[in-house]
Amino acid sequence: MAVSKLTHSIFTFVFFYSVLLSTVKSSTLVQEIKQQNQQDREPFVGINIGTDVSNLLSPTDLVSFLQVQKITHVRLYDANQGILKALAKTKIRVMISVPNNQLLAIGSSNTTAASWIGRNVVAYYPQTLITAVAVGDELLTTVPSSAPLLLPAIESLYSALVAANLHTQVKISTPHAASIVLDTFPPSQAFFNLSLSSTMVPLLQFLSRTGSPLMLNLYPYYVFMENKGVVPLDNSLFKPLTPSKEMVDPNTLLHYTNVLDAMIDAAYVSMKNLNVTDVVVLVTETGWPSKGDSKEPYATIDNADTYNSNLIKHVLDHSGTPLHPEITSSVYIYELFNEDLRSPPVSEANWGLFYGNSTPVYLLHVSGSGTFLANDTTNQTYCIVMDGIDSKTLQAALDWACGPGRANCSDIQPGEDCYQPNNVKNHASYAFDSYYQKEGKVSGSCDFKGAAMITTTDPSKKDRLDNWKPLNLDSSRRD
Repeated sequence: MAVSKLTHSIFTFVFFYSVLLSTVKSSTLVQEIKQQNQQDREPFVGINIGTDVSNLLSPTDLVSFLQVQKITHVRLYDANQGILKALAKTKIRVMISVPNNQLLAIGSSNTTAASWIGRNVVAYYPQTLITAVAVGDELLTTVPSSAPLLLPAIESLYSALVAANLHTQVKISTPHAASIVLDTFPPSQAFFNLSLSSTMVPLLQFLSRTGSPLMLNLYPYYVFMENKGVVPLDNSLFKPLTPSKEMVDPNTLLHYTNVLDAMIDAAYVSMKNLNVTDVVVLVTETGWPSKGDSKEPYATIDNADTYNSNLIKHVLDHSGTPLHPEITSSVYIYELFNEDLRSPPVSEANWGLFYGNSTPVYLLHVSGSGTFLANDTTNQTYCIVMDGIDSKTLQAALDWACGPGRANCSDIQPGEDCYQPNNVKNHASYAFDSYYQKEGKVSGSCDFKGAAMITTTDPSKKDRLDNWKPLNLDSSRRD
């Protein structure tokens, strides 16, 4: 009888403990979902990943790089299986794309659309957090003959998402060129190109019905280049302006301190003209080139740094726009890497924040704007030996760093912690970085007569970088 009572007591304890544990787990899960839903409503800065890059990082190393840089949202120009697999369980949100050359098949067949969703969304979700599908890229302006197929393709893909019960988690839209909006300044007079009405009206109705965004590729750089003398450079770069330099809409008397806000508000006015007021603008591309030919003198590192740094602050500060201060559009910067395989002009290959080897093209200045790009790339940069430098040159630079440069070279002496591996390249990297850090990472402190370069990878982990494998992928951008 005593044993029976003991068994009953143990069973009762286990039962109530299981219920309590289940309740705690359920409560925790609900809380996590609530927090995540709140985060997903916050404006974010994402990054476009083009793949016309020599020796592109393997998917695994690419995702590791994204995590190091604290990049939380990315946009792919296709649905690359390797990258989608590598993104699993990382919490990085990804927008995948239907390349332009696949629109005909998907727009013509519900079965093909369902197969595409099954292969590229259902197969990965929720381990890989796919948040959106971009159908084509700038189709209405680059391939206008495909316009009749655009909405059927979107509708078929959406139906496939409904069938998979993913239509509330994964949004569907299509990125447009800025040129679909005419007379963008003043914004109050803007309107959609009337020749596109037969597509834009039902498309906007679909976006309104499904809670999807209007995707726009907006480049103040091109607005400035096409309107030099009219649009000031400072307004294009988000630079602080005196009231006299702000752009004023004469119809609303709203003051615009930057070109991007004016472009976004022009889109909102254009939608309102078609009786659509509940669709949010998502900027799927924006950026500034860091290098150009003689015809593009404003494509410079300083301007690219200024634009993207100020853009990040503008978004993460929840700045909104003059017309809609309560709505801050999320943006995807174009782009992660310089795509060195792009065709001329020179600027086409120089929109990246990083080179293909993951070293920064320039150092963004975004301190105080959350954790994007590890807060500020200037806070996590190192100085290492550049590949291909001969030993004699390295030895001379090493001697200078440890001598007149007064770098702390004690740890690379025989028997000390960083002596191994004992070769001039590793010792020089240590000395170069010691000098660079000592000098406060100021401009010019990582040069050593061309023998050094800046990297965002800790030199102590350089061996992992050396083992990164190249991967060649096709990009669908601007087919």
